[in-house]
Amino acid sequence: MNIKITGSGSYIPTEIVSNKDFIKHVFLNDDGTPFPLPNEVITEKFFDITGIEERRYVSDDLQTSDIATIAAQRAIENSKIDPETLDYIIFAHNFGNVKKGAIQTDLLPSLATRVKFDLRIKNPKCVCYDMLFGCPGWVEGVIQAQAFIKAGMAKKCLVIGAETLSRVVDLHDRDSMIYSDGAGATIIEATEEAGGILAHETATFTYDEAYYLFFGNSFNKAHDPDVRYIKMHGRKIYEFALSQVPKAMKECLDKSGIGIKEVKKILIHQANEKMDEAIIQRFYKLYQETPPEGIMPMSIHKLGNSSVATVPTLYDSLVKGKIENQSLHKGDVILFASVGAGMNVNAIVYRM
Repeated sequence: MNIKITGSGSYIPTEIVSNKDFIKHVFLNDDGTPFPLPNEVITEKFFDITGIEERRYVSDDLQTSDIATIAAQRAIENSKIDPETLDYIIFAHNFGNVKKGAIQTDLLPSLATRVKFDLRIKNPKCVCYDMLFGCPGWVEGVIQAQAFIKAGMAKKCLVIGAETLSRVVDLHDRDSMIYSDGAGATIIEATEEAGGILAHETATFTYDEAYYLFFGNSFNKAHDPDVRYIKMHGRKIYEFALSQVPKAMKECLDKSGIGIKEVKKILIHQANEKMDEAIIQRFYKLYQETPPEGIMPMSIHKLGNSSVATVPTLYDSLVKGKIENQSLHKGDVILFASVGAGMNVNAIVYRM
């Protein structure tokens, strides 16, 4: 028995927000004082560092569970399964449903429960739960689905990663330009086909790192102090990622028994282009190798950082031929990797 992704689907929001759309924003320092550089310079430097030209936001009528349902339906159709045969729905997100203009998240009932309801699944033994695991949530959901299947507790699982970060950003914080919205979903199944998940690795670092990402007040001191927004210590995250992600990737690959030269693609969390490139360079350096050209497909340039949605939407785009000059073939070995709030790091070695 092997455990494979038998279907995938995604939802890419329709609202395109370019870097030019931030020119009129009022960016502030964390103490509320005006940021000293003009916005044209801020956005130019931002692009040079992150590689982000555009990002996608959901339309005002949609919430995280809505776009997750669309992605899930597409994954179900792609896999050709009967949704009534699903044993688990695992939904990775971080902030729940946040309505446009609201100051409160909605997590009751769970978003996984809402997706099951929206899919009109009747089977009560299809168990639903949400996972809060930062940006690596979808990867961790796949690892958990694999564990359920290996334990004989499940045969089919739906794993979703979806987020609407546009609803929880402080528009006075330059970091708000990084974040975006999106949803990706996959069906994970037991199968007699060759390939599938070969190894995984997960770690949580909290001793010094727990609050590298956190909820904090707006940089605009006139804003309600009880309304909070996603905040991060960017430099610390960058240094942490460069230190820990390549190690986790190597441990995972070594565990799988696959050689570094067999890896065809690395699907890494789309957090920051320069950071991702540095992680890949360090990973290959651990094997005294140089990264092959085209090893790391990217979607961040046009889609931004949609947290848990970046890896599954990237995978869905890649397998469906939507990324220029990139492709996957049966038998190819790919490496999934992610890093995010927790601080959590994980990786999966997977053969198509």
